[in-house]
Amino acid sequence: MTDESDYFVHETAVVDDGAQVGAGTKIWHFCHVMAGAVIGERCVLGQNVFVGRDVRLGDNVHVQNNVSVYEGVELEDDVFCGPSMVFTNVRDPRSAFPRASRAEYEKTLVRRGATLGANCTVVCGVTVGEHAFVAAGAVVTRDVPAYALVGGVPARLLGYVCACGERLGSVEAGERSTCGRCGRAYACDAAGLQAER
Repeated sequence: MTDESDYFVHETAVVDDGAQVGAGTKIWHFCHVMAGAVIGERCVLGQNVFVGRDVRLGDNVHVQNNVSVYEGVELEDDVFCGPSMVFTNVRDPRSAFPRASRAEYEKTLVRRGATLGANCTVVCGVTVGEHAFVAAGAVVTRDVPAYALVGGVPARLLGYVCACGERLGSVEAGERSTCGRCGRAYACDAAGLQAER
């Protein structure tokens, strides 16, 4: 575990023994980080954030106010979670029939650089691709491709976005697109949008 002087924890927050927190991370009011959680460097946990057991957050992850990151969720580097967005970890919860083991939690992976908009819901068992952008209020029920912009209930493909966040619009297989903001170039194939090297 990193020395506590290397990161900030507000006096109202609770970081359980056995949690690992990286240098430069800030954990704000009324947060709870459970034992076994691993939080990378330079992360920001806004007010009232919960991080469950064995959750993994990469470096430079921003989790805005009122978000619960439950066991079974992994956020890679540079992920942004908007205010009050929701993760789940059990597909068919029942109060009268509690899950017998943590092994029944479905894994959710949010790849590097993705944005999850305010009040969106990410149903467990999906992968949100690298640099994808989930619109505010969307409900993600299936995997989201890299660089995809998705929105609606359930979420559907609306187009593509650059790594910088600028909307690229619709790009068909065999076409190329260049970001008007930063100049990054992309090519689209049957698998979706790929950054050109």
